[in-house]
Amino acid sequence: MRAEPATPPSSERHGRAGAAAGHHSPAVSPDGTRLAWISDLTGRPRVHVAPLPAHGPVDVDDAAVLTAGGDQPDVTALAWSPDGTRIAAQIAPGGGDRSRVALLDPDGGPAREIAPAAVAVELGAWAPGGRWLGITILSDTGTPDSDGYGDGTACLVDVRDGSSVVLGRGPGAAVQAVSADGRRVVLRTGPRGARSLELLDLRTGARDRIAGGPGGALTAVARFGTGPGILWVHTDADREHAALLAVPIAPGADPRIAPARPVAVRPGADLDLVTLDPTGPRAALVWNAGGLAALEVADLRGGRPQRLPAPCDVVTGVSFTHDGAALLVAGHGPGVPPHVVRVPLGGGHATALLGGTAPLPVPPRPERVTFPAEDGLRIGGWLHRPQTPTGAGFVWLHGGPESEERPGWAPLLQELVARGITVLTPNIRGSSGRGRTFARLDDGPLRPSSITDVRAATRLLASVPDVDRRRIVVGGRSYGGFLTLAALTRFPDLYAGGVDVCGMSDLTAFYADTEPWIAAQACTEYGDPRTDAPLLEELSPLRAAARIDAPLLVVHGEHDTNVPLSQSLAVQAALTGRGAATELLQIPGEGHQVHDRHTRAWVTGRIADWVAGVTGADPGPVAAADGSLRPG
Repeated sequence: MRAEPATPPSSERHGRAGAAAGHHSPAVSPDGTRLAWISDLTGRPRVHVAPLPAHGPVDVDDAAVLTAGGDQPDVTALAWSPDGTRIAAQIAPGGGDRSRVALLDPDGGPAREIAPAAVAVELGAWAPGGRWLGITILSDTGTPDSDGYGDGTACLVDVRDGSSVVLGRGPGAAVQAVSADGRRVVLRTGPRGARSLELLDLRTGARDRIAGGPGGALTAVARFGTGPGILWVHTDADREHAALLAVPIAPGADPRIAPARPVAVRPGADLDLVTLDPTGPRAALVWNAGGLAALEVADLRGGRPQRLPAPCDVVTGVSFTHDGAALLVAGHGPGVPPHVVRVPLGGGHATALLGGTAPLPVPPRPERVTFPAEDGLRIGGWLHRPQTPTGAGFVWLHGGPESEERPGWAPLLQELVARGITVLTPNIRGSSGRGRTFARLDDGPLRPSSITDVRAATRLLASVPDVDRRRIVVGGRSYGGFLTLAALTRFPDLYAGGVDVCGMSDLTAFYADTEPWIAAQACTEYGDPRTDAPLLEELSPLRAAARIDAPLLVVHGEHDTNVPLSQSLAVQAALTGRGAATELLQIPGEGHQVHDRHTRAWVTGRIADWVAGVTGADPGPVAAADGSLRPG
């Protein structure tokens, strides 16, 4: 075993493209004069606030950087209060998973934490007026065998005095919307893949389910519109692909809820994002069209939608300007870090608002590929071809598994390609973007088929010209790390090495050691430890670690409580105990996500160095003391 330095060397903290700053989650102030967004421009993700110009880019040098205090208060989400006096921010201290919620003063005053005594708090929706804020309180009490273990408690908190009203409990509980009159609340509950929505009348206590049902939903989001009588629901409940539905609701005390009617549907495409126009009956919609973003503005009265060129291959957020004249679109693409673009709705070209400059060298665009799984199921993915291939190959497996590889900003993959390594990023069964049926093909006892999909993907990569099948490395992060370990134990002859980034090695121990609210929501995906213990034991790569013959690089953040560090330490100990080739890269000051952009670039470089060394590829550039990159 070889241990890496506890701190990234200063000579490697600069100069890599992966250290480029990103900007995302743009939110316009209620009066339309200011923009708040999340950026790691200062190193770690913080809330930035600046005047919103009528034309041209935001002056980031003039932005105020707001902080919640405490140890590394990394920001993961934000929302302006309706009165514009506060910004609610969800904080991940030290990159960990025990999130907090703080109220930030956009003018730079002191921050105030909401529910500071709770183990963890998640951000929900503001109520109109800005007095009440929806949050979810999370607890670590109980045992994995007890009922209600990991349930969240959804509340409305009075931000003036901290008093609260409990709305409901359950796995995945969240306050999604509050009606204009403050009488009704939309509450989401349910584990992953089995979400549901209910409408709660705060005066009568009446509850009505509006989406979900026995089959549940992968996507379940609802918002009240600017006009009365309609609830807009974004869901895939009772349908194959996520769409936008209108649910008529009676005013006042009338409890009637009419059946939902489809408003925006695209055959074969999932609706990724919905944002309502605060100025009228419109909504900005972002569709996933074969992995690429498709953007349109829908007329909610039934008119033809306005289709717009998507300014980014992958769109992560969209909002209307205060006057409704433009969209602010956040996203990223191959070689282009997260940025924000202004898209005019009355004609004209999109213009950069925040970031958008591609660091050099710009990577080649990936190619969409499809291939058959071993049972004949069609699998998709993306092939990243280097301009000068070295014969080395790399299969990268995404996390989730309800996620998807798309042609976006991926510094690790792009650095590997720059070194002449051909990269394949498959979307094996269980991935999102292909509808409900495909996303559920790996649930519980179906998981072995997703592992054999990795073998099929590896064989596809081995068939690519200029790829030497003896020089292929498999790697992945989180669930992708689990798949990496599973592939190395089941198909050891296929790989020259493996890269396990915060992956699960022992599913039984994962359920015991992860945060209770994460365990509670994972049962529908991996299996319930109370009823499926033999299955979890059989699927755990740790029990077959003796079959791993290839060198293994294990990467993990020291503060990770989602997939605890012990998962990586266990597999690393099993390999070193028999003298196998393994290295551990433990990342200081980070959790399940690496939030510091300089540390992220350092980790990216260390992984790329290791893969190049195992495969005999180009060692790549070396960071000199002055921060410049020189040939290796």
